[in-house]
Amino acid sequence: MDYAQQQRDPRKHLLNLSVVVLLHLLLGWALVAGLGRKVIEVVRAPIETKIIEEVKPPPPPPPENLPPPPKTAPPPPSFVPPPEIQVANPPPAPTITTTTVVPPPAPPVRIEPAAPGPAAPPAPPAPPAAPVRTAPKLDFNACAKPEYNAATRRAEAQGTVVVKYTMDVSGVITEAEVERSAGMSREHKMLDRMTLEAVKGCKGTPGTVDGKPEKLSGRIEYVWKIVD
Repeated sequence: MDYAQQQRDPRKHLLNLSVVVLLHLLLGWALVAGLGRKVIEVVRAPIETKIIEEVKPPPPPPPENLPPPPKTAPPPPSFVPPPEIQVANPPPAPTITTTTVVPPPAPPVRIEPAAPGPAAPPAPPAPPAAPVRTAPKLDFNACAKPEYNAATRRAEAQGTVVVKYTMDVSGVITEAEVERSAGMSREHKMLDRMTLEAVKGCKGTPGTVDGKPEKLSGRIEYVWKIVD
């Protein structure tokens, strides 16, 4: 049988193919099981970096047993000759001669009496003293005191009313007006009117001028406040 017939034998061809496949499988298993793991471990290994510092040589030791440097004396100061100052002698001072001269006697002075001048005007009279005044007094404790009505109490109106009045010499109120209102509402205006009527119906102590009763004006405040 020649070589061409041996190659055409199917059994030998199948055997050779099986051997080749087996070798490939063994090679693949070896790569997967051993070499692959090593390659992965080598790749996964951490990379360390180190900085290498330059090592400097130690400084040379100081020289020992050396003689100290020689001490040199400081140079002498330079001589500066003092400046020559020529002082001139002052000239002699002139002598002063004083001569006493006796003045001639003064002529006698004649003093004549002065003529009388016009008489000084008399001083103006002193201004009269200001009169002493006392204001009239009005006390609600001695008069009919104003009270809240139903409307003002229901509205809880409160405030202070200032009334200006004029009192005659008998203590009677002749004129009265509201100088400052208790408020702006209708109930506050009612408080103003009640205060004004109470002032007009009250009698007080008249004011005086130098101790005498006079018709004078005064002011009074009345506080409206709700007390529980």
